[in-house]
Amino acid sequence: MNPYQRRMNEIVRSIAEKAWNEPLLDSGLWFHGDIRDNYYYASYLFAAAVSTVEAPWFDRLEAKQLAEKVLYRVLQLQETNPDSPMYGHWPLNLHPVPEQATPHELPVELMGSLMAYFYHNYAQHMSSELAESFETALRNVYKGNFYRKPLEHYGHHEAKFTAAKLIFGQRYEDQALIEDGRDSLRRTLEVLRKEGMAEYGTLPWFWHWVQAFTCAFELAEDEGLKAELAEMVDHLWSLRASLYLKGAWVGAHSRGWPHDAPKDANVLHDYVQFGDFELPEEMPRTEYAGLLFRAAPESARRMALNRKLPSEVCSSILKTVEGERRVLHSYAYITEQFAAGGLWERVKEFDNEQLRWLFSLPVRLGGLGNQLYFFHPGEGYAEAGNDPRHQSEWTEVLYHQNVVMALYPLPDAVRDEVIGVIPEGEWLQEAEALYGKVEEAYFAVHLSGPYEIRQQDGYRLVVCRGRRTGVVVEAVGAAAANERGIFDLEQFAKEMSAFKPLFHREGKLEIDYKGFLSGSTLSLRVNEAGARGTLSLLNGHDISFDRYTF
Repeated sequence: MNPYQRRMNEIVRSIAEKAWNEPLLDSGLWFHGDIRDNYYYASYLFAAAVSTVEAPWFDRLEAKQLAEKVLYRVLQLQETNPDSPMYGHWPLNLHPVPEQATPHELPVELMGSLMAYFYHNYAQHMSSELAESFETALRNVYKGNFYRKPLEHYGHHEAKFTAAKLIFGQRYEDQALIEDGRDSLRRTLEVLRKEGMAEYGTLPWFWHWVQAFTCAFELAEDEGLKAELAEMVDHLWSLRASLYLKGAWVGAHSRGWPHDAPKDANVLHDYVQFGDFELPEEMPRTEYAGLLFRAAPESARRMALNRKLPSEVCSSILKTVEGERRVLHSYAYITEQFAAGGLWERVKEFDNEQLRWLFSLPVRLGGLGNQLYFFHPGEGYAEAGNDPRHQSEWTEVLYHQNVVMALYPLPDAVRDEVIGVIPEGEWLQEAEALYGKVEEAYFAVHLSGPYEIRQQDGYRLVVCRGRRTGVVVEAVGAAAANERGIFDLEQFAKEMSAFKPLFHREGKLEIDYKGFLSGSTLSLRVNEAGARGTLSLLNGHDISFDRYTF
């Protein structure tokens, strides 16, 4: 058994065990929160029940019957009226009575294609009643035409529509639909290569791209189409590998769920593909990571798994924001112990779920956070219960390797508070600084004023008040610290206290900082024209970082 399949089996076993031990509700389902969770859990339990790879910890027949019962209940909740505008769809939230839940546009987008894949692989093991229900449901999906939408944004919704065109076109011998899907596939890949992925760091939606096109690849019978789908999947994994650090997603995030910040928890696809971190017990997005897989190109795997030498990853992204085409610039610096990165520009994102910049550590177990960042609370922050994914526009940044500098020029109309997220670890507090050791990385956090600490589950909040706040964070890997005679946090704090930045507050908002590792001087200024940063290298040359020009 290859290591990929072994890790997939580990996921299947873990989720199937959860499903087996989850008591059914009176409705015959496990969950009323999201219909897809019922479908995914039942899929894993069914797969485990019919698997011959290892001895089961349950009665195979009982487990299979339970999985079939839940799968059948899910399928029966589909809208089957051809005259309904939601024909072929399922409800999303099932509370309180599943039969009365309103059909929703989202479940079929991903679940529909995965159903076709699951039925293709497991129909031979199904009872005749369940197999007939799958046949009926899939035909309803095809006739419902949810996927017949033009390409416009080249985002995760359209990626799933494109894959569905290919999957259902082939299944029902609809050549026109296949050609439509093939054209969409080619145009989408062309845009990704030329303009980058406008949905940078979007979780879990990036995995929807991967699942949709991997599913289409696995089901494709035409060798030419299969080769084109392979190009798409390989490109996606190359994108992922470029910003990968042991399960962490490095750099700016344009979207995310609460389990994506301040810790990377949506890691199952990464675990199967790379396997260089332990499988967490908590799995917030099970989907089909244990059932659907294509190996990444060897070049992508080497990139992701070999971080012995630090590397910088710079890219530009063309994104339409409020009807305007804008070029965005992404930066990341990745080492074995930590990574830093973000977006130079700030743009408006859907529901304002975003991380402008952050330091990332490898994925940690036990619910511990692995991200460090500072932000000014923006739209959605208070409404979502002080959710640290909702950040305002009032941030100016300068990135250079292991250092991030940020200024927060806050107008009178907004709350005068800047929030920091720091991962749980060993921390020393000084009046205007924090020094920490978390896993194999040291952090020096310099602040322009006093702060207070609030304990959270797996991380801490640093609350800074004032309308002219500045932050400088420098990270140093334990090996690099050891080379400089630093072997514990106290030594690190003593050494870094001599490298405190100069914050200017008399009518100007500025930072000057000399990097501990690089020895280079970094300066960040904010004026009416915006932000300007400069980097003075040891050889005397200056590099300017004016906003939008690189």
